[in-house]
Amino acid sequence: MRLDLDNLPHDTALLHRLVRDMAAQVCTRDSEIERLRQIVKELQRMRFGCRSERLDPDQLALALEDLDTDIAALAADRPPDTSPPPEVKPRREPLPGHLLREDMVLDVPGDVCPDCGGPRHPIGESVSEMLDWVPATLRVIRIRRPKYACRHCAMVAQVPAPERVIAGGIATPALLAHVLVSKYADHLPLYRQSRIFARYGVELERSTLSGWVGGACWWLDALHERLGRHVFGSDHIFADDTPIPVLDPGRGRTKTGRLWVYARDQRGWSGPEPPAAACFYEPDRKAGRPKAHLVDYRGTLHVDGYVGFEQLTADGKVKLAACWAHTRRKFYEIAQADGSPIALEAVRRIADIYVVEGRVRGQTPADRLALRQAESRPLIDALKLWLELQLPRLSARSKLAKAIRYALTRWTGLTRFLEDGRIELDTNPVERAIRPIALGRKNHLFAGSDGGGKRWAIMASFIETCKLNGVEPHAWLSDVLQRMANGHPASHIDDLLPWNWKAAFAPDNS
Repeated sequence: MRLDLDNLPHDTALLHRLVRDMAAQVCTRDSEIERLRQIVKELQRMRFGCRSERLDPDQLALALEDLDTDIAALAADRPPDTSPPPEVKPRREPLPGHLLREDMVLDVPGDVCPDCGGPRHPIGESVSEMLDWVPATLRVIRIRRPKYACRHCAMVAQVPAPERVIAGGIATPALLAHVLVSKYADHLPLYRQSRIFARYGVELERSTLSGWVGGACWWLDALHERLGRHVFGSDHIFADDTPIPVLDPGRGRTKTGRLWVYARDQRGWSGPEPPAAACFYEPDRKAGRPKAHLVDYRGTLHVDGYVGFEQLTADGKVKLAACWAHTRRKFYEIAQADGSPIALEAVRRIADIYVVEGRVRGQTPADRLALRQAESRPLIDALKLWLELQLPRLSARSKLAKAIRYALTRWTGLTRFLEDGRIELDTNPVERAIRPIALGRKNHLFAGSDGGGKRWAIMASFIETCKLNGVEPHAWLSDVLQRMANGHPASHIDDLLPWNWKAAFAPDNS
């Protein structure tokens, strides 16, 4: 209900009734908003609760979108607040400065004051900004190559046709980059992209888009190999794997392939190398897969509890740093399931270790090691002694006993961070690199072949590495494909890796 405040009724009884109605509406709306906010909190608890009670993240996102919309609609229907606004700083962040600005001037007509007839002069202006959307536009680039003939010798001159990323194809590098980023970064399957193009009046079959993806990834194969070498060249990396369904035409169903992911991230100890992630597709999870990937690796490998990594330590050239996040998770799930005091105490003690770790993040390895020795080591020693005291009191087959044995059997790896300031407590950097792959797995449903799995690995590697280095994936991919088609020298292929490209070729550096 909206009231014209300049034309309120003079009847006191009617005014009283209007005020009561408005108050009732406000109370009803406030109650409904509070109810919706409580639902949001419950959904968030379902997202982060124990596994048996968790809600699928995609379902959660959809539910929260609808609830936030409901809350905004109710808030917008409130009677306008006529009280002066409080003097507080706006909470909204300013719109990014790199966006194109288009001015819309709303000026007072005339230069004469309508009240006194005197001339007006400017004393300032009020400026506000709104974010606009310009829909994507498809265009046709016509490549015209005039021909010239010599009048004396009939010699014909013409500029050679430019090399195309897809031989004989109609897609520019920018369009190819759009298709690839939409599929692998925004998780939009090709058949959906085909429908979107159709809405713009361009019929592009899914098979055509598939050919583009395969052709573009062919150009990136050698660069992907170089990315892997750079990651494996570090002496401290993170490793993990994740399943992806792959179509198995012979059996008429899908099989389970694996993406093995290796990440380099030295930001925790202010290391000199840029962060990067390299993914490799394999048809299974045999221990020989990471062994083959890391055949020349020397250094510390941050891993989860997968026993296949143990084979890498046989010759002493690789040391394993175990993950405290995986260890904590086992106790946390038990604590959430039955409120076990022992599990709760284990979670609390591990949290104390992470408090110290939060204080050393970003410091030099020497400073990190010194603080860990002073504050983390006593906590670690006390935790081990406490776990060893609790284990004999528990049933050997209980989940809690298994969680304690999981920690104690990996104690050397779990305490590796006390020996080297460059070692992290967990494998979170590689876990973050895997998260987008899991989202893509839900949207793509499956890879169409082992070749599709390899292309997935290539694009996941570059998109995640671009994100880690603050590089916009579409800009990088479009420019790199164009440079490769134009004959970028193979001896300088490292210049195209995202962090080097950002320094040399990014538009902001031109």
